[in-house]
Amino acid sequence: MVIVLKPSAAKHLIERYFCQLTEGCGNGACTNEFCASCLGFQPLDHNTAAIRALELYKMNAKLCGRHSTAFPDNSSAKETHPALSGDRHGKMPDHEDNLFPPREDFREVHYLTEEKVYEILSICEGKKDYSPLIRVIGRIFSSADALVQSFRKDKEQHPNTKEQRKTHQAKDEDKDEDDKERTTAMEQESEASASMEGATGSTENRLGPVEVSVDIEAVRRVYDRLLSNEKIESAFLNALVYLTPNVELDLTYLDVYNTNPDYLNIFIIVMENSSLHSPEYLEMAMPLFCKCMSKLPLPALAKLTRLWSQYSVEHIRRMMETFQQLITYTVISNEYDSDSLVNDDECVVAAAKCLKLVFYANVLGGDLDTGHNEEEEPASESSELTLQELLGEERSNKKGPRVDPLEKELGVRTLDCRRPLIPFEEFVNEPLNDVLEMDKDFTFFKVDSESKFSFQSCPFVLNACTKSLGLYYDNRISMYSERRITALYSLVQGQQLNPYLRLKVRRDHIIDDALVRLEMISMENPADLRKQLFVEFEGEQGVDEGGVSKEFFQLVLEEMFNPDIGMFTYDESTKLFWYNPSSLENEAQFTLIGIVLGLAIYNNCILDVHFPMVVYRKLMGKKGTYLDLADSHPVLYQSLKELLDYEGDVEEDMMITFQISQTDLFGEPITYDLKENGDKIPVNADNRKEFVSLYGDYILNKSVERQFKAFRRGFQMVTNESPLKCLFRPEEVELLICGSRNLDFQALEETTEYDGGYSKDCRIIKDFWETVHSFGEEDKRLFLQFTTGTDRAPVGGLGKLKMIIAKNGPDTDRLPTSHTCFNALLLPEYDSKEKLKERLLKAITYAKGFGML
Repeated sequence: MVIVLKPSAAKHLIERYFCQLTEGCGNGACTNEFCASCLGFQPLDHNTAAIRALELYKMNAKLCGRHSTAFPDNSSAKETHPALSGDRHGKMPDHEDNLFPPREDFREVHYLTEEKVYEILSICEGKKDYSPLIRVIGRIFSSADALVQSFRKDKEQHPNTKEQRKTHQAKDEDKDEDDKERTTAMEQESEASASMEGATGSTENRLGPVEVSVDIEAVRRVYDRLLSNEKIESAFLNALVYLTPNVELDLTYLDVYNTNPDYLNIFIIVMENSSLHSPEYLEMAMPLFCKCMSKLPLPALAKLTRLWSQYSVEHIRRMMETFQQLITYTVISNEYDSDSLVNDDECVVAAAKCLKLVFYANVLGGDLDTGHNEEEEPASESSELTLQELLGEERSNKKGPRVDPLEKELGVRTLDCRRPLIPFEEFVNEPLNDVLEMDKDFTFFKVDSESKFSFQSCPFVLNACTKSLGLYYDNRISMYSERRITALYSLVQGQQLNPYLRLKVRRDHIIDDALVRLEMISMENPADLRKQLFVEFEGEQGVDEGGVSKEFFQLVLEEMFNPDIGMFTYDESTKLFWYNPSSLENEAQFTLIGIVLGLAIYNNCILDVHFPMVVYRKLMGKKGTYLDLADSHPVLYQSLKELLDYEGDVEEDMMITFQISQTDLFGEPITYDLKENGDKIPVNADNRKEFVSLYGDYILNKSVERQFKAFRRGFQMVTNESPLKCLFRPEEVELLICGSRNLDFQALEETTEYDGGYSKDCRIIKDFWETVHSFGEEDKRLFLQFTTGTDRAPVGGLGKLKMIIAKNGPDTDRLPTSHTCFNALLLPEYDSKEKLKERLLKAITYAKGFGML
């Protein structure tokens, strides 16, 4: 007799074979060769097990009895097919029923609540068997639809009472009918939901921008309760592995978020798992999950970011560390080269994109200042632009640096955050920086951003040294482009033009000469400022390979910042300069300073400038506020802070008004009304915050508006088309311009190279480093100035300097010399350590200019 199975029964039977092959029956003494619990059974991967399950079904293979803990009890299938029973006639032996009583499999549970989890857990704890809970978790957490419906807030719960009733009443009926009923119920529910959305707006609008339907606190409590059990923990891992391929397909092809915003619940629930950083997750589940998350549409990413921004620092840090560990784990587990770039590693790329969400959540959750933005001046257009258009070569980034889509969607910039919840430095991934080939990454960023991923789109993960290399490539390519355009222009016009920015200046008239030349260039053709700089001091020998430019910059700054000129004021307590509101110098002088700072960045030179951080914030587009006074005007800041904190009668005790006074360049007092008729408006407890805000705005913005606008205009003439703003924070711009004052001479010694017969084991080289290490702080700076042209360390520290010490003949009375262009020290082979020290100190103390030694 041929037994014909109903489709649902055949499906259940194949599922049982699959579970038996992958999980076993739970009987340690099992002798079924087709069961994973059988001694000597070779484990199968899921694909192989699925194929094998079909084969076992076709051959009517032995299936373990009802004592199995690994797969559900399907009574309807058991009654239909004799292979589910102990003998071939479909009758289960009585003694087996007694040994293995029926157990609850919770097949009617189609989504989870906190209460349902605890109910199942309580039953499992009573029987000391967690298999039913493991199966429920595996089923719910591996199903996108089930997970979306789980852990809803009370008002959002949708109990499938009709489904549950159907399950209880028709347990032995064909499963196809059950599926049909469930589908009908879900369709009705969707229609009801759609009609509600039509009446009240979309789900997004109904819940608010950062509200979600999932009960996050309940999810956290459930995870805390269950993750302590290793068996249950592995169920979450396995379910996530099964879940991710289906979710990825949904997001890639079905546009599920737009039709059901609650689909975001999947990612919210999964990210609450505190074990995601464990090796098992990092290896098996997280790469797939990150890939899924990165495919979410922009509104979903923004909503997830806003939600996370409301989390505590501990939760944000845990998520940040999870993605960081995934990047690090993947990077150190693979080898990258020019043919296999880290940019092509889908796991690292997806993890970086997910880390971006946490980064912006960290920004949104910090101290934000989305106002106080400086008005941008339109960039000057050069006459060469017309030629470029004729040649079909529009300037790249002509409209300024690109804006990150997520940043635009959120309406916030990194610059808007004064103090994030987690320091920005913790988002930098050093192993990634070590393997990143910046020349290739820069090409993707500038040319091929649509098809290739560039880590410069996630600048928070890069350190300042790596980003400065990207900026260096951008600057060099711009220089070569300007050189090529000049050559083409000369062919079109029939006249010879200079492909470089050449400055010939007199040492004793350096400001006048530089000002006249640069002012002419900025008016006639600002694009010339983006050519490679060559400086020549009149009457001095020296080909500028970088060293002459360094000295030019320093001499210009020394003169411009001279307090006797009066362009800047100097604070002895902070050792910082600030714009002099009463300066008599014209705007061109301040424009020159801005051009010099821009040229220094553009030509990779470090300057000895001492500005408060608010200057760099203003250069990047933010106005100064009261809080910035702590750095630039600490005495005034302390006074205003005491005013805000004063608990007495402010009006009676302070007796101040909205009129303030300052001293001009000649020591004469100047009054200024912060508000109209300010001298008649007393400051009291109600308006003191306004007074402090207006005071800070006047000191940092209004009083120096003329000077700073000219300064910023000069700076932007050089840097406007560079990716400076989108890559660097104000603190990093300062490091880029000024270098680091932290001088690690041990790192310099380790990276120094030798030439002309010297090596690190030579006696004089050993004497040399002992001598340099014995110098005081000031002498070390003089030595660095003498050798490299600046007394600061570059971005990344002295280890990035690559200094060369070359032999310059035998023992002699001549002083050591240097080529600052190449960071090269020419050192004679002195016969004693004492003579070496005496000659070196004299050289670094009195050296200045070219052709002097």
